[in-house]
Amino acid sequence: TLAETNRAPFDLTEGESELVSGFNVEYAAGPFALFFMAEYTNIILMNALTTIIFLGPLYYINLPELYSTNFMMEALLLSSTFLWIRASYPRFRYDQLMHLLWKNFLPLTLALCMWHISLPIFTAGVPPS
Repeated sequence: TLAETNRAPFDLTEGESELVSGFNVEYAAGPFALFFMAEYTNIILMNALTTIIFLGPLYYINLPELYSTNFMMEALLLSSTFLWIRASYPRFRYDQLMHLLWKNFLPLTLALCMWHISLPIFTAGVPPS
């Protein structure tokens, strides 16, 4: 999901020209602001979906009032991680990006999906404590 947000270090469309902001030079003030607001909204949406699918709720919280607070804190932590990665890593070339996604991120994502699906199956036989 990090590469799908089109932000650094995966902002290959902006990195082509290295002018002011790549293709964003064509936009005036209003569409320019809406364009960047949509990109940051996309980042928040990706982090919210990642929180729902992979992290899920914390089961040790017995207060239902804290579920939405917990969800927002997990999404905020992931958003902060996105911003930290953007500030820390340089821009990738296309071949480096393809190698990173196909060799590292795809197997990790598939492993997390398998873990998420198989954990309830494996723990179904465990008696409750």
